Amino acid sequence: MTQISSHRQKIQRRPVHGVLLLDKPLGLSSNQALQKAKWLLRADKAGHTGTLDPLATGVLPLCFGAATKFSQIQLDADKTYEAILLLGQKTTTGDAEGDVIETRPVPAISPELIEATTRRFTGPLSQIPPMYSALKKDGKALYEYARKGLEVEREPRDIIIYKLNMVLTQDERAPAAIKITVVCSKGTYIRTLGEDIGEALGCGAHLGSLRRLETGGFEAAQCLSLSALEAMTEPEREACLLPVQSLVAAFPLVTLDADNSTRFLNGLRRRGEPGQWGADAPLVQVYGSEPAAFLGSAQITADELIPHRLLSPIEIREILQATPLTAESDTTSPA
Repeated sequence: MTQISSHRQKIQRRPVHGVLLLDKPLGLSSNQALQKAKWLLRADKAGHTGTLDPLATGVLPLCFGAATKFSQIQLDADKTYEAILLLGQKTTTGDAEGDVIETRPVPAISPELIEATTRRFTGPLSQIPPMYSALKKDGKALYEYARKGLEVEREPRDIIIYKLNMVLTQDERAPAAIKITVVCSKGTYIRTLGEDIGEALGCGAHLGSLRRLETGGFEAAQCLSLSALEAMTEPEREACLLPVQSLVAAFPLVTLDADNSTRFLNGLRRRGEPGQWGADAPLVQVYGSEPAAFLGSAQITADELIPHRLLSPIEIREILQATPLTAESDTTSPA
């Protein structure tokens, strides 16, 4: 785990706009990892794009400045995970951080059983969120109830497992283990999937490890570790940021002239000639031509360009001109 000095020091926060692809380390919460990266970049605004448990590692896109306006796209994106299921034991949390609450013998795991179980857990499924999760009920996270020994009613959630691969593996922590690779829809709890697979195999299971390999087109190979980020100079850290528009790069592109750009940034719909903006689309990325700049996102309906998420003129200027430091603030580096 990367170490950052905890002594108080005065730094200058500044506007930083872009996306940092972080390989979240083991043992940190998503927010702890975000705060460390935010401190290293001296950014004045930041957010992450979906929680990873402290036990989990892997792809965690961090949004800075104007990029936070588009973080929901990543929250809604499909994701790919790799996990190790330790068979024969159930835990309070569904993973290796919890206490063992049940131990059962592990049956012979044949290729036929693996294949049948894979089919059973591929496609549309209904999941009950685990008690040890950040999902809120009556204003409190479920894990707050769980830590007090309370269990509350949770509504099932519809998810989709697009692809599931299961192979037997070895792990010294269990008499038998299975490595799973999962491509799934948003809202999927891999801990719950692992527990359900363990029940289907008749022996119970919990996660020994979890790694996010991909989310919304961003892959682990593109990611940077916190320790590598800390070792860099500030200009090197800035160079690692992807542009704000990388969050919408998969969507169709519309370019506006100067007059339409101004009106669009004021939140006004733009009526075009038939086909001028392209085909109807729920989301497009919009650019201005004078100067060439990313303006935001929109939807196209019946030749009308309807603004969705917009950058402010200040944000556009800061991105184009790399505005220097803003107001000074007294901060403490994260532990």
